[in-house]
Amino acid sequence: MVGVNQKDIRVGMVGYKFMGKAHSNAYQNAPFFFDLPVKPVKQAICGRNAEGVKEAADKMGWKSYETDWRTLINREDIDLIDIVTPNNNHAEIAIAAAEAGKHVYCEKPLALTIEESAQMLEAVQKNNVIHMVNFNYRFAPAIQFAKKLISEGKIGRIYHMRALYLQDWIMDPDFPLVWRLEKSISGSGAHGDLAAHSIDLARFLVGEIDEVSGMMKTFIKKRPAVADSSGLSGKASATEFRDVEVDDASIFIASFQNGAAGTFEATRFAGGNRNSNQFEINGEKGSIKWNAESMNELEVYFADDDPSLQGFKKINVTEEVHPYGGVYWPSAHIIGYEHTFHNLIAELMKGIEQGVSLSPTFYDGHAAQAILTAVEKSARSRRWEKVDTYL
Repeated sequence: MVGVNQKDIRVGMVGYKFMGKAHSNAYQNAPFFFDLPVKPVKQAICGRNAEGVKEAADKMGWKSYETDWRTLINREDIDLIDIVTPNNNHAEIAIAAAEAGKHVYCEKPLALTIEESAQMLEAVQKNNVIHMVNFNYRFAPAIQFAKKLISEGKIGRIYHMRALYLQDWIMDPDFPLVWRLEKSISGSGAHGDLAAHSIDLARFLVGEIDEVSGMMKTFIKKRPAVADSSGLSGKASATEFRDVEVDDASIFIASFQNGAAGTFEATRFAGGNRNSNQFEINGEKGSIKWNAESMNELEVYFADDDPSLQGFKKINVTEEVHPYGGVYWPSAHIIGYEHTFHNLIAELMKGIEQGVSLSPTFYDGHAAQAILTAVEKSARSRRWEKVDTYL
């Protein structure tokens, strides 16, 4: 395991497509913007296709590549394993990395099942390695500022959270059955992919969820098999169709432990919404709204404003007084999606230097998995279900 005095954290990343690109960009640029106590080094990238992974390594600036993740984990020049593979590989790779004494950074959802996420959490804790799960939206400056306002009591006791994560990229019935639509690989559809983010923001901003009641829908029952795929897209087979076994949408209501009420909707069938991750939180003294499609803006309402001036105010969260505001550009020069990963990597490096796992940890990933599981159970039982982490 890497020592706290080491200045370079040598990263080995398993996977190299959509999230691999986002993570690679963050390792490259986080040290440019942040004065990091330790610096990530893109040591090696791993993928099964030798030609594809070599091309990715060259393009994204990795020093070397492997075609077997076990070889990568066993390399002595690797300190941190970054997992950006499909969900069915997360547990096996993370557990092996922890047992090899490597720090672990893993994509969300943490695992296919709650049993797997519990095993992953146990492995990183038992082997005393640093661990983090990629709930990157926590690190949008507007979210960090919302957390600050809530923690300072600016909106008082929270009554409601309404969260929506809306996309539309699979509405075409002829869109192929890419891996995110295969239950054996992804675990679930919009539920695990999108609702996981909303659940994490709910836990981060409002608190723990006690029980849920939900439903899940699959609108397109059969899709063309994949002839060839890349990232989120794929080429459809002209002759073979397969059953869709994951949800296209999940909707649930939730009761928080602190008494707040929540409603959550995640769908890939909301036409016109490309990536609309949004929420509204209502409290006794005010309200907060946010939408990732305008990620630098936070809307706030405070009940104690002069009655003639009351209403939602749109705050451009880019001043130096705002979270991460002094790291990037001058006031009102907005940042983008990729910077949420920069901010997260900066926190991960800080945690490694301090020898402490900073949130969101594998516990946060496991807690989100518990809520996802409870919703799935409720959709089958058609009644309220308690959230149980089984720890």
